[in-house]
Amino acid sequence: MERKHRSAKTVWKKIAKMAIDALLMVIGMLMAVPMVYGFRQFTQILKMFLCTAPLLTLLTVVIFYCFGLYKIIWKYAGSIQVVKLAMAVLVTDCLYYGCHEVLLRLFSANSGVFRHTFVSPIFVSISYRIYVAGAVFSLMLVTLVRLLMRQYIISKTGSKDTGKKDKQERVLVIGGGNAGAMVIKDIVQGKTFHKVVGVIDDDPAKKDLSVYGVKILGDRSDIPKVCTKLNVDTILFCIASCDARDRVEILNICASTGCTVKVLPGIVQLMDGRIDQSLMRKVEIEDLLERDPIHIDNNTVLDFVKGKVVLVTGGGGSIGSELCRQVASHEPKELIIFDIYENNAYAIQNELKRKRPDLHLTVLIGSVRDEQRLRGIFEEHRPNIVFHAAAHKHVPLMEDSPREAIKNNVFGTLNTVKTADAFGVERFVLISTDKAVNPTNVMGATKRICEMIVQTYNNLSKTEYVAVRFGNVLGSNGSVVPLFKEQIANGGPVTVTHPDIIRYFMTIPEAVSLVLQAGALAKGGEIFVLDMGKPVRILDMAEKLIRLSGYEPYTDIKIEFTGLRPGEKLYEELLMDEEGLSDTENKLIHIGRPIALEPDFLDRLEELRQALRENEDDVDARKVIKKLVPTYHTQM
Repeated sequence: MERKHRSAKTVWKKIAKMAIDALLMVIGMLMAVPMVYGFRQFTQILKMFLCTAPLLTLLTVVIFYCFGLYKIIWKYAGSIQVVKLAMAVLVTDCLYYGCHEVLLRLFSANSGVFRHTFVSPIFVSISYRIYVAGAVFSLMLVTLVRLLMRQYIISKTGSKDTGKKDKQERVLVIGGGNAGAMVIKDIVQGKTFHKVVGVIDDDPAKKDLSVYGVKILGDRSDIPKVCTKLNVDTILFCIASCDARDRVEILNICASTGCTVKVLPGIVQLMDGRIDQSLMRKVEIEDLLERDPIHIDNNTVLDFVKGKVVLVTGGGGSIGSELCRQVASHEPKELIIFDIYENNAYAIQNELKRKRPDLHLTVLIGSVRDEQRLRGIFEEHRPNIVFHAAAHKHVPLMEDSPREAIKNNVFGTLNTVKTADAFGVERFVLISTDKAVNPTNVMGATKRICEMIVQTYNNLSKTEYVAVRFGNVLGSNGSVVPLFKEQIANGGPVTVTHPDIIRYFMTIPEAVSLVLQAGALAKGGEIFVLDMGKPVRILDMAEKLIRLSGYEPYTDIKIEFTGLRPGEKLYEELLMDEEGLSDTENKLIHIGRPIALEPDFLDRLEELRQALRENEDDVDARKVIKKLVPTYHTQM
């Protein structure tokens, strides 16, 4: 019953709209008469128009309906719908003019077929200018009514929705260009429950101008003052293409205000003008890295990977899964994901199947400690390229379980390297870390041994072995940023080990870009090192994350210092003293000069294996590591 009532109500609404349109078209025609003739023949022409009003009504309803004007939600209408409306009015007016000319001939007093009827004196010849002017007035009226109705609906729904909230969110937009204008338009037209209170733009020529009625209040230096004066809740960064340093500077200023800060992801969002608030995301700490993002030569990487069988060990981890994503985009013959943790492997498998259904994908579960399992995989799939990302990486945990770090990192790598050699792999890329340089922890020391294994086998095998060494990866499993975010979400405190601790950082996609570029540039034996710019103080990072979350450090969210953890340095290094740097084609990627290794290095690795078998003493394990890595400074 309710559905029938709603349906009947809709029909009557549509009939009412049709009637209003017809009336407006008639009024538009009548308004044109004084404009063309004055009021001399107004009475006679009025009689003629009233006589033909049913015809104009019929034409209006039919033409407007055929143009689909009664199916448009005018609240969300744009320029295309307005053009449709203009075309409908023009067609209606032309047909009306044609019909009038036919009727004039039929009822002509001199020669018309119906010249002796009582209506024949009403039909007189009039200037075509009346129809032109009438079309203009009619279009103005039907458009005006729709705009008024649209504004009424927006204000009505807006007042209802804002009544549900305590207040509208006050928004400051950074950027008065195309991207900013699109976002402002979206908000002003009532699709969100926000109010734009101002715009910031560095172009001095735009000062005091307005974008969709919102005034440009100043440049980046005015952001804190404007936020305080106008009680801004949220800042939207809407500069789609921006120099990295300017972006960091502006976002740092925004973060210092204590407002919630959101950014437009990139210039790709400008396509087809499709920008709205749903595309905005919260500022992440990687947005504030004080260096330009790393770019790779995609053609070089494509030539390296395309048509090859690629194996990624640890393919479900943070680095490994991103490696799989980027390799998959470069048309490999087959991508093999190998991981011991099936949940991670399952997740990346589902993602790649969904995004790249044509990819030849193989997902296998197993451990790099199992040499038999590795040989079976290499024998069946014959990989051309191996990215070795499988490793234990958590420093404090490996300090408590050094023997597991040795088994997985050292001998897992040795197993994979030996198997790659045995089956003629073209290139082997080891994922290493800056913690391998002058290590103070077991994890770093084992990764340094992995680098030494790779360098040794490069001299013994036809396979080209290389290592890629980089710093901390933002957002990876167990990294500091997710920990800080979790602590902030729980109300604090945020824990920092030491006020002076610093680290080099990069994003996961950047780290993987470096790995792929290194693999493409490799000739064998290199340790590739990224120029990562300035190191970041962890305390500064914690303070910025708190501010980006809309809180004030030390006031809303406390920061506590817990002391350095076992094996942790105040700072990390990317090169050992003996290593020098040489440049590559990419100015941000360098090659560390290999350090000469002892000729009996592989024999001493077997001593380490034997030591693991003979006792369960962690202290003895560290002593054996120390013999292999003289730069290892144990704290035990």
